[in-house]
Amino acid sequence: MEKVLNSHVPDSTEVSRGRIVLIDGTLIRTWDWAREGTSMFSGKHRDTGFNLQIAATFAGDLLAVSEPVPGSRHDTHAWRQSTFPEAFAARENIGDLGHVGTSLLTGQRKPPGRERSVGDKVANQSINTLRAAVERAIAHLKDWKILATRYRGPLTRFPNIVRTITALTFYKKGW
Repeated sequence: MEKVLNSHVPDSTEVSRGRIVLIDGTLIRTWDWAREGTSMFSGKHRDTGFNLQIAATFAGDLLAVSEPVPGSRHDTHAWRQSTFPEAFAARENIGDLGHVGTSLLTGQRKPPGRERSVGDKVANQSINTLRAAVERAIAHLKDWKILATRYRGPLTRFPNIVRTITALTFYKKGW
């Protein structure tokens, strides 16, 4: 099964060659597994789930999906745990404010106790306009009902489900 899935998922380093890569994280909600001692709770979303990092092109085409990490982990941690830093190292990468402190081009956070400068506001708006494509890729990935609704299956199966959906998405696109 793994061989079949890998044959339909292109190498992210190859498909991103010569492209600017857009990165964003998303929470895929799961059943509340707190009783089992897992740290799936995301304080930001106030829900349990897995954090997935998504890479896309300016056209909104999916380039790669990371392995899931617990939802309690921040986007920066999920980025560093994924294969994305190595795969997209020689490319221009754009991320959101959740990726500040990484090698990604991100906007500027509001300084504590002060307002953003006009230049920072314009830069943030420009970056967010470009990032709309990765949001669209995430939305298309969540067209799969199992990712759009609360996942109730065993957590150990979830990485295989993500790999299968990624392979089917690439197969559908004809990559």
